[in-house]
Parts: sequence; C-alpha cells; structure tokens
Amino acid sequence: MPAEQASDFLALHAGAGFVIPNAWDAGTARILEQVGFPAIATTSAGIAWSHGVPDGEALDPAVMFERIAEIVAAVRVPVSADLEAGYGDTPEDVARTVALATEIGVVGGNIEDAAEGALFPIDEAVERLTAARAAAPAGTFVLNARTDAYFVGAGDDAFAETVERTQRYVEAGADCVFVPGVDDEDTIRRLVAEIPAPLNVVAGLVTPVISAPTLFSLGVKRVSVGGSIARAALTAVERAGQELRFAGTLDFLDGALGYADVQRRFGA
Repeated sequence: MPAEQASDFLALHAGAGFVIPNAWDAGTARILEQVGFPAIATTSAGIAWSHGVPDGEALDPAVMFERIAEIVAAVRVPVSADLEAGYGDTPEDVARTVALATEIGVVGGNIEDAAEGALFPIDEAVERLTAARAAAPAGTFVLNARTDAYFVGAGDDAFAETVERTQRYVEAGADCVFVPGVDDEDTIRRLVAEIPAPLNVVAGLVTPVISAPTLFSLGVKRVSVGGSIARAALTAVERAGQELRFAGTLDFLDGALGYADVQRRFGA
C-alpha cells in the first residue's frame, strides 16, 4: 500500500498542478480527505500549536511523530510529513528521521535547509538531503527539498541563492523543491524556468495572497498552505472565546456544522 501511494503521490507532481492541504491531527485530516483532496500534508506549526508550544522544533520529535502516525492511520490518501530540518545535527540524524517516517507509512516529506534562523552551508544542506534520499530511495518516498533563502539571510540575492540551492538539491535526489516566502508572480515564473523539478509554493503565507489557480498558471505544480488552516481554526476559537467572555452570545455558531453532521463525518 505505501509503495502504491508513493507512486500515486509522485504522479500528482507531473500533472497540471494540485493543492495539498495541511492537517494537524486525525480529525482535520479526515475532514480534508472527505472534501476530496488526493493527498494530505502535515503542518509542524499546527501540530506544535495544538500542543501549546510554538513552531520551530520546540515540540519533542517523538510527540510530533506520534501525531503524524495518527494522521497516516486516519486516512487512505497519501500523507506527506513536515519533517522540519530533519530533527538532528548530522546527515545521519536526517536519515534516521526519514527512515522513521517511512516506517509509519508516510510517503513523502519536506526537509528544510535552515535552523535557528540561518541557512545551512550549501554543501552541508546537500549532504543532509543525500542522506535523506539514501534512507528512502527514489520511487518509495517523495522528497521535497525546502529552501528558506527568502526567509533567512539571503537579502537581495535570494533568487540566485534559491536557484543555486534547489539545483544542487535536485542533483542530490529531491523529487520536488519547496520555496516558501516568494511574494510576486514574476519571481515565481522565473523560479519555475530555472529549477529542474516541480516547484512547491505555499499559499497564504505572504501578502498579497496568490490563489492556487494563478500559481498553476505560472508553472507551479504543488500548492500547500502550511499552518494557514490551523491559524484560521485557532482564530475561530479565539473569537468564540472573546464573544462568550465579553458578550455572552453565541453568534460564532452561525454556519457551524451541527453535532450530528460532525458525527457523520467521523462515522465508519
């Protein structure tokens, strides 16, 4: 089953483009699967927030993997995991992380090239991805190499840095490259032309927000949303709490699913 899912998931990257939403627990994964998405991703941010801690490897990796395993078990579609920077200082640590992901049924994952607000030296980042690829050979796991050049330290050279890094990452075995933080259509179009692999862009992270259909028209193959759905859900919780605390009303229930509706969504 995982081998077939990996093949199906990789095939999505060769099409006209697809949206992969990010779930943070079994319940959100099941809802998103029922909406009809062909694959589900996890969000490290959403999982961390649901445990009451900030994003950025603040959550114990063992706890993160418990939640990822619950998500995999809850759905029938392929699951790609947000593995942050690989949970370790060495390429061997990254390899162990990816191997563990495959053991619990994950068929794809992101590996970041930055930690603690700084990019890894490019050769080190390549070594970490090479180790990830060795732990999960091509065809068994969709390796999504993320570069944070637009987030950390690259300044005006972010485009050139991104192109250099992603080209090296593809040579190291990445199936897809993930470039968060890009905020204009022309740059995205230029990245698509320069990167020899499917491009993943996260929608909703920067403003102005670029829609998925527009991103596809620029050549993007994979659109994720990171912690955006989780942020929307937490916003709803905060607003409901404020209304109850200060007005005592329940207008926040307008348009909400009924109890029976939710029960049906989680039925057999």
